[in-house]
Amino acid sequence: MPLHRALTPRQQKLIAKRAQAMRAAQAGKLPDHLPPSAATANDWKIELPGWCLDQRNQMTGPADDAELVVKMLNSGAPGVMLDVEDSMANYWPNLMQGVENILKALRGSLTYFDKKRDKVVGIKESTTVIWNRARGLHLSQAGVLKEGTIAASLFDVALIAYQVDPAELKHPLAFYIPKSESAEEAILWSDLFDAIEKAKGWPKGYIKCMALVESHSLAHQMEEFIYNLRDHILGLNLGRWDYMASLIHYNLQNPGWILPDRNTIPHDVPFFQNLRNLLPEICHKRGILAIGGMTALFPNREDAELNARALTGLEKDKKNEADCLMDGAWTGHPDQNEIAVKQFPSPNQVHRRRPQAERYPDLRPLPNSVGRITLQGTRAAIRTVIRYRNGYLNGKGASLLDGYMEDLATDRIYRLMIAQRILHRVTVTDDDEGWPIRHTPELINKLFDEELNRILRELPAETPPEIAAVYCKAREIGEAMIVRGEFDPI
Repeated sequence: MPLHRALTPRQQKLIAKRAQAMRAAQAGKLPDHLPPSAATANDWKIELPGWCLDQRNQMTGPADDAELVVKMLNSGAPGVMLDVEDSMANYWPNLMQGVENILKALRGSLTYFDKKRDKVVGIKESTTVIWNRARGLHLSQAGVLKEGTIAASLFDVALIAYQVDPAELKHPLAFYIPKSESAEEAILWSDLFDAIEKAKGWPKGYIKCMALVESHSLAHQMEEFIYNLRDHILGLNLGRWDYMASLIHYNLQNPGWILPDRNTIPHDVPFFQNLRNLLPEICHKRGILAIGGMTALFPNREDAELNARALTGLEKDKKNEADCLMDGAWTGHPDQNEIAVKQFPSPNQVHRRRPQAERYPDLRPLPNSVGRITLQGTRAAIRTVIRYRNGYLNGKGASLLDGYMEDLATDRIYRLMIAQRILHRVTVTDDDEGWPIRHTPELINKLFDEELNRILRELPAETPPEIAAVYCKAREIGEAMIVRGEFDPI
């Protein structure tokens, strides 16, 4: 209760400030770098502890899936991020299962029953670092307190921390902070960690963290964010898919910022590459790790062609991140671990800086001459929105669709891409008929109907009607979110 009374009102004020910043951006006042301060001008540095010097690959996945958690921890990856956020449906049973699995994983006691091998499989002894991603400050948790909601971030961190005994852990308790929008928000996280340490009798700075850069506004305040969390933070991670969604959202009113079909955007597109170069520069200047993002195309052992394409793309993507001086990256499949790790030349590159690196680069160069804008791309986006939402309604926070791992972040991208095409009445040439077609609300409504019908036709003949009904509900929700302009990460 004391933590709730102290921090939840601050969380609510920060949410209001986010809304103000977005309104300002839509009116033309876009995010910019902050003026010099103690965070950027003074000489200060963070010392990395030995247990996290090598994070060349951090495997990530939903914490409520015990089998996946054990497989990730047994994959040999230097780090594993157990998630109760984007990749997990935000439902109470999922959250409770996720936290239970996290606590067992931290103690090394989590198991699952392997049906193929007819045996119980547990976690092997290793030096893998376990990171726990709580929900972000944008979410509140109902049903816990009589007096209203509590900040979901506070609830998740406290629920884990108060059940942890440091004597059972291989390394200090470590969290991943998602969905931050400003350096000011880091102060709340720092205060939360400080308060829990004090209440538990732990040394100051015992709780460690990494943080995702997933918003266009935070990309301009990274050094200040690190400074405000300097007693706890060990690295920043470029959460590329949420970042792409945020970039579209902040630039939604700009007709020059129409993004092409998502899967035609190259991995080294300038609006990513400029940030990829800046993030390691800032992190290494202050002594912490810079971690790259997730590659969406997943391997498939049953599809040789897709498997080869996915692993080749992974290799190029992670090599690019290593060349940008990143210290590691994210993956989501055990088959990706060895390839990802091999792209990074040493356990970390914290000692390396780019000569004459630009400190204040343009973080929103126009996406000119990049990819393709097609009606087929719009259809694919709509189809993914429906199928992702169907998975969510069935309790899945992430779904493997057409070889790509889709979660809340990529769902946001697709909804925003559709919305900006409607807003600016983007015209494309139909691939079949050859005549120009303009994106309008009526067209999108028609495409939603057509893609839903296609999905339903592709279901097995014996599919129960209640399954089809959930797809219909998913279609309704997906289009409604676009029409209402609901693009925040919820």
